[in-house]
Amino acid sequence: MLPFVLASPTLELLVPSAADVPAIVEACRDETLRRFTTVPVPYDRSDAEFFLSRIVDDGWATGREFTWGLRRPGSGLLEGVISVRLRSSDVGFWTAPASRGQGLMTEALGLVADWAFEGGGLRELFWEGYVGNDASAAVARHVGFTYQGVGPGLHPGRDGGHPLCWKARLRPGDERSTRPGWPALVGPAAEADRPAEYRGTGGVDSVTGAVEGARRPSPSPHALARDRSLPEAP
Repeated sequence: MLPFVLASPTLELLVPSAADVPAIVEACRDETLRRFTTVPVPYDRSDAEFFLSRIVDDGWATGREFTWGLRRPGSGLLEGVISVRLRSSDVGFWTAPASRGQGLMTEALGLVADWAFEGGGLRELFWEGYVGNDASAAVARHVGFTYQGVGPGLHPGRDGGHPLCWKARLRPGDERSTRPGWPALVGPAAEADRPAEYRGTGGVDSVTGAVEGARRPSPSPHALARDRSLPEAP
């Protein structure tokens, strides 16, 4: 499929390009993003180039995965990445550290969900993110995803295991507003209800995934719970 743009008056989703390599490298070296995704560690220019050629370009060419970069109108700055996989009906994303908490990914996820249902023909869209990735969960919650529970991530982590993940689903007729049933994302109750290794952490919004055995930054949702981040404003 030929790449296309999704846009609103305040946000544009365009395919990332070679000019974005420095921004991708900088974002994927962020400690919080590393904690909640399976991006390679250490992360260097070759990893970003692999991501662009094998994930972004090949994904569009084969129809396997559609990936966009977040930019504000008139700006060339890459502020995040989001992707959707039609075969597995899932979405994943990450936001650059300096752009978190501004509602950008919430808006981007809404745009992608609209297209996935109307243009992509999906009947449901899934999200999952590591338990403790409050920011990613907040994005899914604000867009109207229904919380489905906790379970092993669909994709392995760096150690080959399947980390515990929050899981949620969105359907075409669902209202785009916060739905009941989500676990507490902040405060003492939230801290007491999560594994020790995730207590006191921030979040980010991303995922993992493997392409022919290679690890890469996956703005593709599931994997460890479709995304992880610090609470992001709606």
